[in-house]
Amino acid sequence: MSARPAVTRTPITIVSRDPSAFKDTYGGAVGLVATGATLIRPETPSDTVLVTMHPIGGTGGLPVMRLFAEAGVHVLAADSRYRGVDNALIMEKVALDLGAAVRHAREKLGYANIILLGWSGGGALSAFYQAEAEQPSITHTPAGDPLSLVDAVLVPADGIILMAAHVSRHGTLTEWLDASIQDEVDPERRDPELDLYGQVVRPPYSEAFLARYREAQTARNRRITAWVKAKLDHLRKTGRPDEEFGFVVHGTMADPRWLDPAVDPNDRAPGVCYLGDPRIVNMSPIGLARFSTLRSWLSQWSLDDARADAPACLARVKAPVLVINNSADDACTPSHAQRLFDAVAHEDRRFHEIAGASHYYQDQPELGAQAVGLVKAWLEDHGFRI
Repeated sequence: MSARPAVTRTPITIVSRDPSAFKDTYGGAVGLVATGATLIRPETPSDTVLVTMHPIGGTGGLPVMRLFAEAGVHVLAADSRYRGVDNALIMEKVALDLGAAVRHAREKLGYANIILLGWSGGGALSAFYQAEAEQPSITHTPAGDPLSLVDAVLVPADGIILMAAHVSRHGTLTEWLDASIQDEVDPERRDPELDLYGQVVRPPYSEAFLARYREAQTARNRRITAWVKAKLDHLRKTGRPDEEFGFVVHGTMADPRWLDPAVDPNDRAPGVCYLGDPRIVNMSPIGLARFSTLRSWLSQWSLDDARADAPACLARVKAPVLVINNSADDACTPSHAQRLFDAVAHEDRRFHEIAGASHYYQDQPELGAQAVGLVKAWLEDHGFRI
């Protein structure tokens, strides 16, 4: 057996200014943000680097990142200030963190070509960042707090790769919300005719049921948003404009597609999702948006207020775009990949599907290598020297 190519992993700390009026992450001096990153690279130099960031995940540990480096591709896997904890996450601040990583890659590490690698939840983040870097417009968070991506002067990337990506955190959450929950304080109060895990509803689901279910999911998201806005308004009217309030959102893994493989069909196994048994995840501590705060809900989970919406952002992007869909993905299903591709408004876009690939390429090194090969070919076709 031949030895695997040598790969080095260099830890990097990226320090940037934080214009926020108050801190929402623990530790560090007020006015500064220090985030971690890992430069994963082969021995050979390169003019091009893939910069990857997930809003809360550590992308540097994904198996595919080493495969990139073994194939000669440099990767800067950067963390946001919210790694592992999204209860106070503000997507506009995550864009600033990604901007600091992009600037570091160009100005400190000397890469001429910066390509955003948006894996999973990093896809919508990458599209959001690039849209604001090319056409900056945001001066406040959805809660109205001053935070200017216009003044940040974000460095545009030279291209975007969306791999196993979904359309947005707020869109994904809404598709996963348990539509049967009638009372946010008492989640045991459920509509049995909408309870996927109860005694009445069983797959396969009719089109009429799915339409009713999706409407109820949207309505639930909007009910929470209305409560959040009322709570924020109360705090401001009572002289506490910078105060926050934490709350729990129950039931966030009840998407019909996990139980009925005919809904948004691909090669995934029915009855499971990327976090395990959806019935368990639905009420477990690891569920999406389980713990939140008012401003964070508006910025990352509110269907009508959150801005990191990949299709809407991709429609503004002029950089070339590559979309890679995994056909056995049990997190980001094919309708998401198609919506990403269809949203790109120019002709320099490309779509590939990897048959049998799961979300993480776990125990699938040959399929991960296939994805790497597609990326390399795309980079070479665009003149990005590796």
